[in-house]
Amino acid sequence: MSNKRTELNQLGEFGLIKKIAESVVIRQKSTTKGIGDDAASIKPEGEVVISSDMLMEGIHFDLSYMPIHHLGYKAVAVNVSDIAAMNATPTQIIVNIGLSNRFSLEAIEALYEGINAACEQYKVDLVGGDTSSSASGLAISITAVGMASKTKLAYRSGAKKGDILCATGDLGAAYVGLQVLEREKQVFASNPNMQPDLEKYQYIVQKQLKPEARMDVIHELADLNIVPTSMIDISDGLASEILHLQEHSGIGFRIYEDKLPIDKMTYDTAVEFNLDPITCILNGGEDYELLFTIPQDDYEKVKHHPDIHFIGYALDNKEDSHLVTKNQNMVTLKAQGFNHLSKSDM
Repeated sequence: MSNKRTELNQLGEFGLIKKIAESVVIRQKSTTKGIGDDAASIKPEGEVVISSDMLMEGIHFDLSYMPIHHLGYKAVAVNVSDIAAMNATPTQIIVNIGLSNRFSLEAIEALYEGINAACEQYKVDLVGGDTSSSASGLAISITAVGMASKTKLAYRSGAKKGDILCATGDLGAAYVGLQVLEREKQVFASNPNMQPDLEKYQYIVQKQLKPEARMDVIHELADLNIVPTSMIDISDGLASEILHLQEHSGIGFRIYEDKLPIDKMTYDTAVEFNLDPITCILNGGEDYELLFTIPQDDYEKVKHHPDIHFIGYALDNKEDSHLVTKNQNMVTLKAQGFNHLSKSDM
Protein backbone atom coordinates (compact mmCIF):
# COMPACT_ATOMS: atom_id res chain seq x y z
CA MET A 1 0.00 0.00 0.00
CA SER A 2 1.35 3.45 -0.91
CA ASN A 3 1.81 6.35 1.52
CA LYS A 4 -1.12 8.20 -0.06
CA ARG A 5 -3.93 8.89 2.41
CA THR A 6 -7.45 9.80 1.34
CA GLU A 7 -9.76 10.82 4.18
CA LEU A 8 -13.08 9.02 4.20
CA ASN A 9 -15.00 12.27 4.66
CA GLN A 10 -13.80 13.30 1.20
CA LEU A 11 -15.88 10.46 -0.24
CA GLY A 12 -18.83 10.22 2.10
CA GLU A 13 -20.73 7.00 2.73
CA PHE A 14 -22.14 6.65 -0.79
CA GLY A 15 -18.76 7.33 -2.36
CA LEU A 16 -17.19 4.67 -0.14
CA ILE A 17 -19.90 2.14 -1.05
CA LYS A 18 -19.35 2.90 -4.75
CA LYS A 19 -15.61 2.30 -4.33
CA ILE A 20 -16.27 -1.00 -2.56
CA ALA A 21 -18.76 -2.13 -5.22
CA GLU A 22 -16.26 -1.50 -8.03
CA SER A 23 -14.12 -4.43 -6.88
CA VAL A 24 -16.94 -6.94 -6.37
CA VAL A 25 -17.27 -10.00 -8.65
CA ILE A 26 -20.47 -12.08 -8.79
CA ARG A 27 -19.82 -15.83 -9.13
CA GLN A 28 -22.96 -17.58 -7.88
CA LYS A 29 -25.97 -18.18 -10.14
CA SER A 30 -28.14 -18.02 -7.01
CA THR A 31 -27.28 -14.30 -6.66
CA THR A 32 -29.97 -12.36 -8.53
CA LYS A 33 -29.21 -8.89 -7.12
CA GLY A 34 -26.10 -7.78 -5.28
CA ILE A 35 -24.80 -4.40 -4.12
CA GLY A 36 -26.69 -1.32 -5.29
CA ASP A 37 -30.28 -1.72 -4.10
CA ASP A 38 -32.06 -1.55 -0.74
CA ALA A 39 -31.47 -5.26 -0.28
CA ALA A 40 -29.81 -8.14 -2.06
CA SER A 41 -31.85 -10.97 -3.55
CA ILE A 42 -30.92 -14.60 -3.96
CA LYS A 43 -32.66 -17.62 -5.44
CA PRO A 44 -31.99 -20.49 -3.04
CA GLU A 45 -31.06 -23.95 -4.24
CA GLY A 46 -31.98 -26.33 -1.41
CA GLU A 47 -31.82 -25.59 2.31
CA VAL A 48 -30.50 -22.14 3.24
CA VAL A 49 -27.92 -21.94 6.04
CA ILE A 50 -27.14 -18.57 7.66
CA SER A 51 -24.38 -17.62 10.09
CA SER A 52 -23.09 -14.34 11.45
CA ASP A 53 -19.86 -13.44 13.22
CA MET A 54 -18.41 -10.20 14.57
CA LEU A 55 -14.75 -9.21 14.97
CA MET A 56 -13.97 -6.31 17.29
CA GLU A 57 -10.65 -4.47 17.39
CA GLY A 58 -8.97 -4.95 20.76
CA ILE A 59 -10.97 -8.11 21.45
CA HIS A 60 -10.61 -10.35 18.40
CA PHE A 61 -7.69 -8.70 16.59
CA ASP A 62 -4.81 -6.28 17.10
CA LEU A 63 -3.86 -4.13 14.11
CA SER A 64 -0.38 -3.58 15.50
CA TYR A 65 0.52 -7.00 14.07
CA MET A 66 -2.55 -8.01 12.03
CA PRO A 67 -2.16 -6.72 8.43
CA ILE A 68 -5.49 -5.21 7.50
CA HIS A 69 -5.80 -7.21 4.25
CA HIS A 70 -5.27 -10.41 6.28
CA LEU A 71 -8.01 -9.21 8.62
CA GLY A 72 -10.40 -8.90 5.67
CA TYR A 73 -9.55 -12.43 4.54
CA LYS A 74 -9.85 -13.88 8.04
CA ALA A 75 -13.22 -12.19 8.66
CA VAL A 76 -14.65 -14.02 5.65
CA ALA A 77 -12.86 -17.32 6.39
CA VAL A 78 -14.23 -17.62 9.93
CA ASN A 79 -17.78 -17.16 8.62
CA VAL A 80 -17.25 -19.64 5.79
CA SER A 81 -15.97 -22.06 8.43
CA ASP A 82 -19.34 -21.89 10.20
CA ILE A 83 -21.11 -22.74 6.94
CA ALA A 84 -18.66 -25.60 6.34
CA ALA A 85 -19.44 -26.92 9.83
CA MET A 86 -23.04 -27.44 8.68
CA ASN A 87 -21.76 -29.51 5.72
CA ALA A 88 -23.07 -26.75 3.46
CA THR A 89 -21.56 -24.67 0.65
CA PRO A 90 -21.18 -20.90 1.17
CA THR A 91 -22.76 -18.74 -1.52
CA GLN A 92 -23.11 -15.11 -0.35
CA ILE A 93 -21.85 -12.78 2.36
CA ILE A 94 -22.98 -9.42 3.72
CA VAL A 95 -20.28 -7.23 5.26
CA ASN A 96 -20.93 -4.51 7.85
CA ILE A 97 -18.09 -2.34 9.08
CA GLY A 98 -17.81 0.35 11.73
CA LEU A 99 -14.73 2.56 11.55
CA SER A 100 -13.28 5.63 13.14
CA ASN A 101 -11.71 8.55 11.30
CA ARG A 102 -8.23 7.15 11.87
CA PHE A 103 -8.85 4.85 8.90
CA SER A 104 -8.18 6.15 5.41
CA LEU A 105 -9.73 5.09 2.11
CA GLU A 106 -6.51 3.24 1.32
CA ALA A 107 -6.82 1.21 4.53
CA ILE A 108 -10.42 0.27 3.72
CA GLU A 109 -9.41 -0.67 0.18
CA ALA A 110 -6.76 -2.97 1.65
CA LEU A 111 -9.38 -4.49 3.96
CA TYR A 112 -11.62 -5.21 0.99
CA GLU A 113 -8.69 -6.61 -0.99
CA GLY A 114 -8.55 -9.31 1.67
CA ILE A 115 -12.34 -9.74 1.68
CA ASN A 116 -12.43 -10.09 -2.12
CA ALA A 117 -9.50 -12.52 -2.08
CA ALA A 118 -11.43 -14.73 0.35
CA CYS A 119 -14.56 -14.40 -1.79
CA GLU A 120 -12.55 -15.66 -4.75
CA GLN A 121 -11.02 -18.49 -2.72
CA TYR A 122 -14.37 -19.74 -1.41
CA LYS A 123 -16.44 -18.75 -4.48
CA VAL A 124 -18.86 -16.56 -2.54
CA ASP A 125 -20.52 -13.31 -3.59
CA LEU A 126 -20.34 -10.08 -1.59
CA VAL A 127 -23.93 -8.88 -2.03
CA GLY A 128 -24.30 -6.01 0.42
CA GLY A 129 -23.68 -4.56 3.82
CA ASP A 130 -23.45 -1.31 5.72
CA THR A 131 -20.80 1.18 6.77
CA SER A 132 -20.98 3.26 9.92
CA SER A 133 -18.76 5.53 11.95
CA SER A 134 -17.31 4.11 15.14
CA ALA A 135 -16.28 6.02 18.23
CA SER A 136 -13.24 3.80 18.66
CA GLY A 137 -11.55 1.19 16.54
CA LEU A 138 -12.73 -1.08 13.79
CA ALA A 139 -15.64 -3.50 13.93
CA ILE A 140 -16.48 -6.05 11.23
CA SER A 141 -19.66 -8.07 11.18
CA ILE A 142 -20.23 -10.60 8.41
CA THR A 143 -23.32 -12.64 7.68
CA ALA A 144 -22.71 -15.68 5.51
CA VAL A 145 -25.32 -17.57 3.52
CA GLY A 146 -24.85 -21.15 2.43
CA MET A 147 -26.87 -23.88 0.80
CA ALA A 148 -27.17 -27.65 1.05
CA SER A 149 -29.68 -30.37 0.38
CA LYS A 150 -31.71 -31.22 3.48
CA THR A 151 -30.30 -34.75 3.67
CA LYS A 152 -26.70 -33.49 3.66
CA LEU A 153 -26.86 -30.99 6.52
CA ALA A 154 -24.82 -31.85 9.61
CA TYR A 155 -25.79 -30.54 13.05
CA ARG A 156 -24.16 -30.77 16.45
CA SER A 157 -26.89 -33.11 17.61
CA GLY A 158 -26.53 -36.28 15.53
CA ALA A 159 -23.60 -38.18 17.08
CA LYS A 160 -24.42 -41.72 18.20
CA LYS A 161 -22.71 -44.32 20.39
CA GLY A 162 -19.77 -45.87 18.56
CA ASP A 163 -19.32 -43.03 16.07
CA ILE A 164 -15.70 -42.12 15.33
CA LEU A 165 -14.62 -38.61 16.31
CA CYS A 166 -12.49 -36.95 13.62
CA ALA A 167 -10.49 -33.73 13.44
CA THR A 168 -8.98 -32.14 10.36
CA GLY A 169 -5.55 -30.58 9.99
CA ASP A 170 -3.50 -29.89 13.10
CA LEU A 171 -4.50 -28.08 16.27
CA GLY A 172 -3.07 -25.50 18.66
CA ALA A 173 -1.09 -23.63 15.99
CA ALA A 174 -3.20 -20.46 15.96
CA TYR A 175 -3.01 -20.04 19.73
CA VAL A 176 0.75 -20.60 19.85
CA GLY A 177 1.17 -18.27 16.86
CA LEU A 178 -0.69 -15.61 18.84
CA GLN A 179 1.81 -16.00 21.71
CA VAL A 180 4.65 -15.33 19.27
CA LEU A 181 2.94 -12.20 17.92
CA GLU A 182 2.22 -10.88 21.41
CA ARG A 183 5.84 -11.44 22.45
CA GLU A 184 7.17 -9.59 19.41
CA LYS A 185 4.72 -6.76 20.05
CA GLN A 186 6.08 -6.38 23.59
CA VAL A 187 9.67 -6.50 22.35
CA PHE A 188 8.93 -3.77 19.79
CA ALA A 189 7.16 -1.64 22.43
CA SER A 190 10.24 -1.76 24.66
CA ASN A 191 12.68 -1.18 21.79
CA PRO A 192 11.27 0.16 18.50
CA ASN A 193 14.61 -0.53 16.80
CA MET A 194 14.10 -4.26 17.20
CA GLN A 195 12.61 -5.95 14.14
CA PRO A 196 10.07 -8.78 14.62
CA ASP A 197 11.66 -12.24 14.57
CA LEU A 198 8.93 -14.21 12.84
CA GLU A 199 10.69 -16.13 10.07
CA LYS A 200 11.07 -19.43 11.90
CA TYR A 201 7.47 -19.21 13.16
CA GLN A 202 5.93 -18.59 9.75
CA TYR A 203 3.48 -21.53 9.79
CA ILE A 204 1.93 -20.89 13.19
CA VAL A 205 1.81 -17.12 12.69
CA GLN A 206 0.03 -17.67 9.38
CA LYS A 207 -2.49 -19.95 11.12
CA GLN A 208 -3.35 -17.05 13.43
CA LEU A 209 -3.34 -14.22 10.91
CA LYS A 210 -4.81 -15.95 7.85
CA PRO A 211 -6.67 -19.15 8.70
CA GLU A 212 -8.43 -21.19 6.05
CA ALA A 213 -11.93 -22.64 6.26
CA ARG A 214 -11.85 -26.34 5.43
CA MET A 215 -14.19 -26.34 2.47
CA ASP A 216 -11.76 -28.72 0.78
CA VAL A 217 -12.70 -31.41 3.30
CA ILE A 218 -16.42 -30.71 2.85
CA HIS A 219 -16.08 -31.29 -0.89
CA GLU A 220 -14.01 -34.44 -0.33
CA LEU A 221 -16.59 -35.89 2.09
CA ALA A 222 -19.29 -35.21 -0.50
CA ASP A 223 -17.24 -37.01 -3.17
CA LEU A 224 -16.96 -40.00 -0.81
CA ASN A 225 -20.71 -39.88 -0.08
CA ILE A 226 -20.08 -39.30 3.62
CA VAL A 227 -22.50 -37.20 5.67
CA PRO A 228 -21.08 -36.57 9.18
CA THR A 229 -23.49 -37.52 11.95
CA SER A 230 -22.46 -34.34 13.81
CA MET A 231 -20.05 -31.51 13.09
CA ILE A 232 -18.69 -28.24 14.46
CA ASP A 233 -15.72 -26.02 13.63
CA ILE A 234 -12.90 -25.62 16.13
CA SER A 235 -12.94 -21.93 16.98
CA ASP A 236 -12.89 -21.97 20.79
CA GLY A 237 -10.60 -24.90 21.53
CA LEU A 238 -11.02 -28.65 21.00
CA ALA A 239 -12.35 -29.36 24.50
CA SER A 240 -15.05 -26.71 24.23
CA GLU A 241 -16.20 -28.01 20.85
CA ILE A 242 -16.32 -31.63 22.04
CA LEU A 243 -18.50 -30.54 24.95
CA HIS A 244 -20.83 -28.76 22.51
CA LEU A 245 -21.24 -32.04 20.61
CA GLN A 246 -21.74 -33.83 23.92
CA GLU A 247 -24.45 -31.41 25.03
CA HIS A 248 -26.37 -31.40 21.76
CA SER A 249 -26.01 -35.11 20.97
CA GLY A 250 -26.59 -36.27 24.54
CA ILE A 251 -23.57 -38.56 24.63
CA GLY A 252 -20.00 -38.49 25.88
CA PHE A 253 -16.69 -38.84 24.07
CA ARG A 254 -13.34 -40.41 24.78
CA ILE A 255 -10.30 -38.94 23.04
CA TYR A 256 -6.67 -40.01 23.14
CA GLU A 257 -3.68 -37.77 23.73
CA ASP A 258 -1.47 -39.69 21.32
CA LYS A 259 -4.07 -39.27 18.55
CA LEU A 260 -4.31 -35.47 18.76
CA PRO A 261 -2.79 -33.83 15.65
CA ILE A 262 -0.14 -31.20 16.35
CA ASP A 263 2.51 -29.73 14.05
CA LYS A 264 6.12 -29.99 15.19
CA MET A 265 6.52 -26.20 15.07
CA THR A 266 3.47 -25.79 17.30
CA TYR A 267 4.80 -28.35 19.75
CA ASP A 268 8.34 -26.93 19.87
CA THR A 269 7.17 -23.33 20.19
CA ALA A 270 4.72 -24.20 22.97
CA VAL A 271 7.59 -25.78 24.90
CA GLU A 272 9.71 -22.66 24.20
CA PHE A 273 6.95 -20.57 25.82
CA ASN A 274 6.65 -22.99 28.75
CA LEU A 275 3.18 -24.03 27.59
CA ASP A 276 1.82 -27.55 27.61
CA PRO A 277 1.22 -28.45 23.93
CA ILE A 278 -1.83 -30.58 24.77
CA THR A 279 -3.37 -27.70 26.71
CA CYS A 280 -2.84 -25.48 23.65
CA ILE A 281 -4.75 -28.02 21.55
CA LEU A 282 -7.59 -28.42 24.04
CA ASN A 283 -8.08 -24.78 24.99
CA GLY A 284 -6.30 -22.62 22.41
CA GLY A 285 -8.93 -21.97 19.74
CA GLU A 286 -9.02 -20.15 16.40
CA ASP A 287 -7.78 -23.15 14.43
CA TYR A 288 -10.97 -23.26 12.31
CA GLU A 289 -10.46 -26.94 11.61
CA LEU A 290 -13.46 -29.27 11.54
CA LEU A 291 -14.49 -31.66 14.30
CA PHE A 292 -17.02 -34.28 13.24
CA THR A 293 -18.31 -37.77 13.82
CA ILE A 294 -18.83 -40.53 11.27
CA PRO A 295 -20.39 -43.99 11.56
CA GLN A 296 -17.89 -46.82 11.82
CA ASP A 297 -19.10 -48.08 8.43
CA ASP A 298 -17.54 -44.97 6.81
CA TYR A 299 -14.11 -45.54 8.33
CA GLU A 300 -12.78 -47.50 5.35
CA LYS A 301 -13.59 -44.59 3.02
CA VAL A 302 -11.33 -42.12 4.86
CA LYS A 303 -8.83 -44.24 6.77
CA HIS A 304 -5.99 -43.21 4.43
CA HIS A 305 -6.94 -39.53 4.20
CA PRO A 306 -3.78 -37.57 5.10
CA ASP A 307 -5.62 -34.69 6.77
CA ILE A 308 -8.43 -36.41 8.69
CA HIS A 309 -7.37 -37.74 12.10
CA PHE A 310 -9.30 -40.21 14.24
CA ILE A 311 -8.98 -38.87 17.76
CA GLY A 312 -11.64 -40.81 19.68
CA TYR A 313 -15.16 -42.14 19.68
CA ALA A 314 -18.63 -41.57 21.11
CA LEU A 315 -19.71 -43.38 24.28
CA ASP A 316 -22.99 -44.30 25.92
CA ASN A 317 -25.55 -41.60 26.59
CA LYS A 318 -24.98 -39.02 29.32
CA GLU A 319 -21.38 -39.95 30.09
CA ASP A 320 -18.77 -37.25 30.65
CA SER A 321 -16.10 -36.73 28.01
CA HIS A 322 -12.53 -37.70 28.86
CA LEU A 323 -8.99 -37.46 27.55
CA VAL A 324 -6.91 -40.62 27.86
CA THR A 325 -3.31 -39.55 28.43
CA LYS A 326 -0.26 -41.39 27.14
CA ASN A 327 0.06 -42.85 30.65
CA GLN A 328 -3.52 -44.16 30.39
CA ASN A 329 -4.87 -41.69 32.93
CA MET A 330 -8.43 -40.41 32.41
CA VAL A 331 -8.85 -36.63 32.52
CA THR A 332 -12.31 -35.07 32.39
CA LEU A 333 -12.60 -32.51 29.60
CA LYS A 334 -13.52 -28.98 30.65
CA ALA A 335 -14.28 -25.94 28.51
CA GLN A 336 -11.49 -23.44 29.19
CA GLY A 337 -11.15 -21.88 25.76
CA PHE A 338 -11.95 -18.41 24.44
CA ASN A 339 -14.72 -16.57 26.31
CA HIS A 340 -16.31 -14.06 23.94
CA LEU A 341 -17.70 -11.98 26.81
CA SER A 342 -14.49 -11.72 28.83
CA LYS A 343 -12.89 -8.29 28.89
CA SER A 344 -9.45 -9.82 29.36
CA ASP A 345 -9.49 -12.00 26.24
CA MET A 346 -7.48 -10.92 23.20
